[in-house]
Amino acid sequence: MLELEAAGLKATIVPEVGGIVSRLDWRGPDGRFHALLKPPGDTTLSTTVPNLCGTWAMLPFANRAFGGIVDDGERRFQVPPNDPGGNIHGFGWQAGWEVLRHDSGHAVLEHRRTEGPDPYRYRARQDIALGEDGMIIRLSIVNEADAALPYGIGHHPWFPCAADTRLMMRANGALVFGEAFRAIGQQSFADGGPYTVPSLFRRDDVTAWSFLGWDGSARIETPSTGLAITLSASGNLDCPVVWAPAGADFLCVEPQSHAIGAPSEPAARAAMPLRRLQPGEALEGWIRIAPEALEA
Repeated sequence: MLELEAAGLKATIVPEVGGIVSRLDWRGPDGRFHALLKPPGDTTLSTTVPNLCGTWAMLPFANRAFGGIVDDGERRFQVPPNDPGGNIHGFGWQAGWEVLRHDSGHAVLEHRRTEGPDPYRYRARQDIALGEDGMIIRLSIVNEADAALPYGIGHHPWFPCAADTRLMMRANGALVFGEAFRAIGQQSFADGGPYTVPSLFRRDDVTAWSFLGWDGSARIETPSTGLAITLSASGNLDCPVVWAPAGADFLCVEPQSHAIGAPSEPAARAAMPLRRLQPGEALEGWIRIAPEALEA
């Protein structure tokens, strides 16, 4: 376990459990520490089921490969299942990550996949840094297979959500879901989508969106805690998933490089596919989580 601290931020990283940033806290102007990410609490971190806390890398694809199928229209193969529906979030969250270097406010982790029943062979890195402008995670993956393969990346933050939490973000469109969040088409937004106007996030039913053409910035405000969090991401992570179960005390805004289900679903692939990397080619992106005190 690594503890980073800089610029009023404290982060806990657990390399052996998917390289997860399990906690991120900020000392506000009031002197109190605020949780910017949902902490694990009494839950034991796991590589068996996805951790409902912190933030962690999704690769070599993000979110769902239904039936464990990866098919980019040029090559089709199976990946090992890790979920009743097939494969969820790839392999990075289940792997141990090596610490290449670290200091008080910065760490670089690496995860390599050199074997398995599918053709994926890659080197992935997370460069995690704390600073005055928040925590930034730079994520990269290099295709180390001997053939071109489809890849995707993303990060999965879990943010605290209270009864008065509001989400604000804009996108050009979203997938249309059928059963079990499988894409059956897409829709366009003339006005930026459902979170253009600030409104309470928590609902009595599940929230599930796979946005397309996100502008790269999302703001989460919770007046009762005096905290605002801005999530931003690189331009190639413009297909965020927004998800929360009914009445949950968290919300997820997951920047990723492709639509949910793109590994296996033709409609998702048509909306935003995985990127085909040649041997030695890299896919890179970044996210930033920055806190701000809300005025009373």
